[in-house]
Amino acid sequence: MVQAIPKTLSLEEFLKLPETKPASEFINGQIILKPMPQGKHSAVQGDFVPAVNQVLRTQQIARAFPELRCTFGGRSIVPDVAVFTWDRIPRDSNGKVADRVFVAPDWAIEILSPEQNQTKVIRKILHCLDCGTQMGWLIDPYEESIFAYRSDRTIAIFEQPQDRLPVPDFASAVEFTIGQIFSWLED
Repeated sequence: MVQAIPKTLSLEEFLKLPETKPASEFINGQIILKPMPQGKHSAVQGDFVPAVNQVLRTQQIARAFPELRCTFGGRSIVPDVAVFTWDRIPRDSNGKVADRVFVAPDWAIEILSPEQNQTKVIRKILHCLDCGTQMGWLIDPYEESIFAYRSDRTIAIFEQPQDRLPVPDFASAVEFTIGQIFSWLED
């Protein structure tokens, strides 16, 4: 859902608005309400975050965050999963995880929902890549496929259960196959 806004509303003014449920994003001067996650989306997201954190967070390599607002490059988006390398995790003055994030994630994961426009989601991933994200994934739980977008803008699609998925270099300790990701829909 797109909410019309006055042309005078800036990104800074958007950030002062109350948060919504589901989250709103600020893209190209428009406030866009993200769709409410459905079952397949929630299942994949719910298992993906701990699977990544079990390996990367425990080794202090990186950390995955679900639904974290990230504001950068003139936009404020909420990737389904944002992964930051350990040294890039935004922190407050006490060394704790910051509430406000003003940098692009190192790895952005989007999980398609039934009413989402795939083109708009791809544009979000490409924006992340333009602003320094190393890799983006578009997970389509309905087609059981994953598109991997690399920082050099090469794209690959993975559809077979045995397909090993590419991850950013920093995440090489994490290994996923298509079959593993979509087995999370069976439990």
